[in-house]
Amino acid sequence: MEKRKRNKKGKRNWLINSLIIILFLIGLALIFNKPIRNMLIATNSNHYQLHKVSREKIEKNQKAEASFDFSAVKSVDFQSVVSSQFDRQPLPVVGGIAIPELGINLPIFRGVGNTSLLYGAGTMKADQVMGQGNYTLAGHNMTGFNSDLSILFTPLENAKTGMVIYVTDKENIYEYKIDKINVVTPEHVEVLDDTPGKTEITLVTCADVEATHRIIVHGTFVNKTAFANAPASMTNAFEKKYNQIKNF
Repeated sequence: MEKRKRNKKGKRNWLINSLIIILFLIGLALIFNKPIRNMLIATNSNHYQLHKVSREKIEKNQKAEASFDFSAVKSVDFQSVVSSQFDRQPLPVVGGIAIPELGINLPIFRGVGNTSLLYGAGTMKADQVMGQGNYTLAGHNMTGFNSDLSILFTPLENAKTGMVIYVTDKENIYEYKIDKINVVTPEHVEVLDDTPGKTEITLVTCADVEATHRIIVHGTFVNKTAFANAPASMTNAFEKKYNQIKNF
């Protein structure tokens, strides 16, 4: 009888201890899931940095199959970032975008696939060509999740007219100057259209967590420079690395 009581008490203590451990682990996950998520995003953005991709690979990736359905893009969460670590398919890098004054340096991927947009910017039109027409790129805004983030397109909230945007396909660097910043609702897809006779760039990101509005950053073409002959002031803009460990 006494032995049965001890066994019953032992099982109860085991259940209580197990519950405490589970609650502790859940608490840790709630506290650290955002910093871990941000670190994984930054690590993978760095993995696809421009200097790790050859011009030949970029040319090949420009023909890769990709999704251009921006309405199908899902918001960034801890589960999606972690899940992407187990499906490490090579992503189609077609260039890089840098905005020095905002600290932005991201790979450009073909299309707006959910995994691609976790780590960089995505092209919004299948037939667009860098340095021609209205070159349109989309990226995630993490505001509302962690206000001090500097990754992905979050810094576009601080964009100002006159700032310089560089994009490159490692053949040329195309320079644009920001001349217009708007906030619109998602149905205003006309911002992606080409303007006859103009060479432009349009950057798109969500303006709020619910994705009810979009920040539209528009730039006008200024100059084209051969990548091999570009000054350090340009090429250095594509060498910034992200480090989110400070967010722990």
